[in-house]
Amino acid sequence: MRSQLVARQLVGWAFLVPLVTYLVVCYAYPLFTTLDLSIRDHTARTFVHGGAPLIGFANYAAVFGDPAFRTALVNTVLFTVVSLAFQYTIGLAMAVFFARGFRLSATLRALFLVPWLLPLIVSASTWAWLLNSESGLVNAVLGTVGVAPVNWLTSPGWSLVSVTIANIWIGIPFNLVVLYSGLQNIPREVYEASALDGASGWQTFRRITFPMLRPVSAITLLLGLVYTLKVFDIIWIMTKGGPSGSSTTLATWSYELGFGNLLPRFGPSAAVGNVLILIALVAGLLYLRLQRRQEPA
Repeated sequence: MRSQLVARQLVGWAFLVPLVTYLVVCYAYPLFTTLDLSIRDHTARTFVHGGAPLIGFANYAAVFGDPAFRTALVNTVLFTVVSLAFQYTIGLAMAVFFARGFRLSATLRALFLVPWLLPLIVSASTWAWLLNSESGLVNAVLGTVGVAPVNWLTSPGWSLVSVTIANIWIGIPFNLVVLYSGLQNIPREVYEASALDGASGWQTFRRITFPMLRPVSAITLLLGLVYTLKVFDIIWIMTKGGPSGSSTTLATWSYELGFGNLLPRFGPSAAVGNVLILIALVAGLLYLRLQRRQEPA
């Protein structure tokens, strides 16, 4: 009997050890390294050979005191909130549309996945070409209706708008897929009862569809938030955070501090990265708390 218990424990550990190893190597170690970087005064030499002096929270103080931090934080909030709002709204509208079921709906739904499947460098390069001030397709189309060319990528007033539009386009398919799956799990009997009661389409959506999609909507928005906070490729390829920092976010600023200058500042770069991690962690904890409140007692 004891041997059987030991055997079961060994089997359990055999399944557990690979998972724990993966979490330690791919999550715990990088996180610890980032924290260590943020509290030391690293140079290019100490970054390779070690021996950087411990300076505590001086890097965080330098980051928070930098005027660029406020700009990057505001841009990050605007970029994230606007992207999530439009991605979710458009994705939900398309999910409801495709849930009706019609000929070629599956084919069209598959085509809408293309922006999500393309490598980000391809998507960002395509949008950079479309929004090019001199030879872009968007300005060419606007010119046909008498609208003056817009400096989408080189104007401080339009650069953040441009990268946000590109990010919305990329994120819509994810929202479509997840919300469409959520719609498929809503019992048909509920809609039949609603139709018998004479509810209109809007009433059915507001009273039945949307409330029953709340758990799926919450996880969709949470995953979208985590992804959008760390968006770097799109912004860097299209504008490099410019002009004059008008499209700089915390993610691009972190990269610029660590690798975009002749004198890299690895400590402040890691500090900015940890701020992003903290924001994502707080969002995750809020999600878990909301989920617990919604669970029946």
